[in-house]
Amino acid sequence: MEDPKLQEEREEKLIYDAFRKLLNTYLASNHRKKVDIITRAFNFAKQAHKGVRRLSGEPYILHPIAVAQIACEEIGLGSTSICAALLHDVEEDTDYTYEDIRNLFGEKIANIVEGLTKISGGIFGDRASLQAETFKKLLLTMSDDIRVILIKISDRLHNMRTLSSMRASKQYKIAGETLYIYAPLAARLGLNKIKSELENLSFKYEHPDDFKAIMDQLASTQAERDTIFQNFTPPIRAALDKMPIDYQIVSRIKPPYSIWSKMQNKHVSFEEIFDILAIRIIFTPHNPDDEINDCFNIYVALTQIYKSHPDRFRDWVSHPKANGYQALHVTLMSGDGEWIEVQIRSNRMDEIDEQGLAAHWKYKSKDQHAQPEDDKMEGWLHTIKEILDDPQPDTLDLLDTIKLNLFASEIIVFTPKGEIKSMPANATALDFAFSIHSFLGTHCIGAKVNHKLVPLMHHLKGGDQVEILTSRNQQVKAEWLKYVTTAKAKSKIQACLRKMNRETVQQGEQQLSQFLQKKDLELNADTLNKLTQFHRFRSKDELLLAIGEKKLELTDADIDYLRGKRHGKGWRKFIPFISTKEEEPKVLQPLFSIHDIDRKKVFPLTDSNIEYCEVAHCCHPIPGDDALGYIDEENEKLQIHKRNCPQAMKLKSNFGNNIIAVNWDVHQHLFETTINISGIDETGMLLKIAESLYEQEHVDVVALNIAGRDGIFDAQLTVRVHSTDEVRNVCLSLKKIDKVLKAVRFD
Repeated sequence: MEDPKLQEEREEKLIYDAFRKLLNTYLASNHRKKVDIITRAFNFAKQAHKGVRRLSGEPYILHPIAVAQIACEEIGLGSTSICAALLHDVEEDTDYTYEDIRNLFGEKIANIVEGLTKISGGIFGDRASLQAETFKKLLLTMSDDIRVILIKISDRLHNMRTLSSMRASKQYKIAGETLYIYAPLAARLGLNKIKSELENLSFKYEHPDDFKAIMDQLASTQAERDTIFQNFTPPIRAALDKMPIDYQIVSRIKPPYSIWSKMQNKHVSFEEIFDILAIRIIFTPHNPDDEINDCFNIYVALTQIYKSHPDRFRDWVSHPKANGYQALHVTLMSGDGEWIEVQIRSNRMDEIDEQGLAAHWKYKSKDQHAQPEDDKMEGWLHTIKEILDDPQPDTLDLLDTIKLNLFASEIIVFTPKGEIKSMPANATALDFAFSIHSFLGTHCIGAKVNHKLVPLMHHLKGGDQVEILTSRNQQVKAEWLKYVTTAKAKSKIQACLRKMNRETVQQGEQQLSQFLQKKDLELNADTLNKLTQFHRFRSKDELLLAIGEKKLELTDADIDYLRGKRHGKGWRKFIPFISTKEEEPKVLQPLFSIHDIDRKKVFPLTDSNIEYCEVAHCCHPIPGDDALGYIDEENEKLQIHKRNCPQAMKLKSNFGNNIIAVNWDVHQHLFETTINISGIDETGMLLKIAESLYEQEHVDVVALNIAGRDGIFDAQLTVRVHSTDEVRNVCLSLKKIDKVLKAVRFD
């Protein structure tokens, strides 16, 4: 065992080496050299966290130093952010307060630290989520100072890098929250390198087997990609050498998470992913004014060497993405007959892709020729602020609304006057109306797209010119929520509906109060809760709205329920030969109570307890899938979800403390799953499929739907199996049939 004094000396050296590295990184940047305040913040944080250790066993102060290092080195932030990063856990984890930090380090740093501090205590209503409320607070502060979210992303990145010391359920919660909110936020702020690392780390912890499999496949195919790169680039180098630019050509490998996502979404194998390799040309223009011209000159030179794909050219140089991303993307046919994407960008564009906002500020101060997309970012922050300023009854709904605004795919559309607007892919005419002005949105009756009349729900395409048609008599309708994809449109529609419903809700409350008074009952919170539950509404306001709109008629059954009476089967008295004695229902006694589950341990799913769990219908997990458990305290159930299920992603982000790790140990139970089969249609195909299935032992066929058209066929096969291994065997057997091109599990 190490001597305590030697351990203390070793740790002190570790701490000061980490801090010295941070200072050296800061001094090498182009920020003002405010070393004194950074040193004071370090000494204060070190003293505040003295004696505290992380789960990994290392001194806690190493975490704030690491967060500050990321903020400085990888995002490019300055002294204010470094101090806030060093102090970011002081207010939450120690006895020091906001006032203490403000008095010592000033209001700016104190406000950032306050914005980074988690909310403690449950004061937010029935469906409160501490995670969602904390994130709402973070966004509120972010809209005033963007550095809050940049430091939070740095904090999350370091947490993900050191996640191995956490228990499994905590890993799922943090990884799920990262994928659901923080990776899209990083992408929206232009931090593409950090976004990729967050996604890959989340993938590594949530699906370790899939992650390892893809990493192994990437390693085994590396030599093949190197050969393609070596054969493809020499003609390009020869052409670029004749141009007045300095350049480098690098290969870019598609990140493991992106590969896996494409495999899941497209239901294809690793071998069927054709864009794993991309080529990146990064150049330094001799004259900054020629930067855009140089991009297009390189593009022209490339198309004279290789044939380009007509539908896969992207001009993000003339029309940058909302997060500031700029580059030309062109897909070329190599001499070996493979499509290869080439990205053309200047070193300024490349640095903005790596560091996002911070690089914008850097180039704004150094080079006025390279104007950043400040207006777009300001517009986005203004939209977030608008959503947050609108009172929301449910923070979970707000979180989903904010999530809508973190779109990645964009299209460019034009106003009637020719002004450019960036919109998310799949945006409708109604989205466009709300993006221009709330008045246009709330009174929109239709639109003209390219001078042709279209309805509200018309989906816009890149290059469309859109004119909104309005009427003062138009009112917002609830079904409009189905037609919009942007957060601003959704939040404005919801706000209008709530305003319209408020009066009806008040009328419903008066009617309910009068009804109860006649029955000598009082309207209170308990009565409202019981009636809401009795009529199966999601909220009290929904109940009152239904009463006010005359959609729900109150009867004596409501009064009996409130007084604890339960109606028996009244029809029995009309059939005299049936006994009036009701049989006691048989109640299965569960083998466990969800309240007794140890959330820190892995819960075993066995043949004896699986029937008392709820296998989620949204994702249909089966033994062998990466799964997790969600403790549904309201319904006293343990829900089993796939870890990558969209519903599970929301649960991890909103109710992380109710997430537990589970382990499949089920061998006897059968689970239902679906397999999609497609191929070339020919006589006897159905017989071949049937024979293949007959050979599979332990597989119970539930249904087979098959349809042939124009020489091809598609089939949906529903089977009951014991595990993913059996599904895999069925798919492999089906693929061996001549003319069957694909057989994949599809839930």
